[in-house]
Amino acid sequence: MRTGNPTLNDNTFKRLAHVEPSSQVMTLQGTVNKSILLLALLLFPACWVWNQFFAGVDPARIQMLLLLGVIGGLITALITVFKKQWAGITAPVYAVLQGLVIGALSAIFESQFPGIVIQAAGLTFGVLFALLAAYKSGLIRVTENFRLGVVAATGAIALVYAANFILGFFGISMPFIHDSGPVGIAVSAVIVIVAALNLVLDFDFIEKGAETQAPKYMEWYAAFGLMVTLIWLYIEMLRLLAKLRQR
Repeated sequence: MRTGNPTLNDNTFKRLAHVEPSSQVMTLQGTVNKSILLLALLLFPACWVWNQFFAGVDPARIQMLLLLGVIGGLITALITVFKKQWAGITAPVYAVLQGLVIGALSAIFESQFPGIVIQAAGLTFGVLFALLAAYKSGLIRVTENFRLGVVAATGAIALVYAANFILGFFGISMPFIHDSGPVGIAVSAVIVIVAALNLVLDFDFIEKGAETQAPKYMEWYAAFGLMVTLIWLYIEMLRLLAKLRQR
């Protein structure tokens, strides 16, 4: 049950005590409901920051909200990963904080490339539902080789982003990550594909969790993990579309 999503990996359900009665175990419907709730919690602050940006609020304030969302979201995500039992509290907090990030980034991209946000959002949810349909129909099967390939690709992307972040402190930027040339676009396209394939692994992980009757709080944790992948996919969609617009 390995998945490329660091919040949903093959150790998540290990050492979790099975809970009785059945009303206190993880279900697919419960996870779906909580995922929808987290999405709503993300949208409210995202819309607020968006309105603040286009109302002419001081850009420094928008940057502060963005920084708050990034740092606060990272801390909350780490707490959720190590304290899964707290996911019922930390997952909603994470969604709100990421709403600040999504709202700020979306507004910045939209100001530079009008119409890009609706395109990125449409593509993100289009990919989500298309892959869900493909997974449920059996068109995409999560084999061990499929898992290993996505995990390896995700890990490689994470290492490249980490290296780029560290090198940024020395004024060095890794080639092609921000480039809008053919190679840069190809790199972004590959990253989008890898992020999308992580959704398939997440679907499989959540289904297995329901089958093994994990504790009820794992619904929140699973919804949180799915939210992490969706946010990553949306941001990468924005980056790819922006590169295409620049050509």
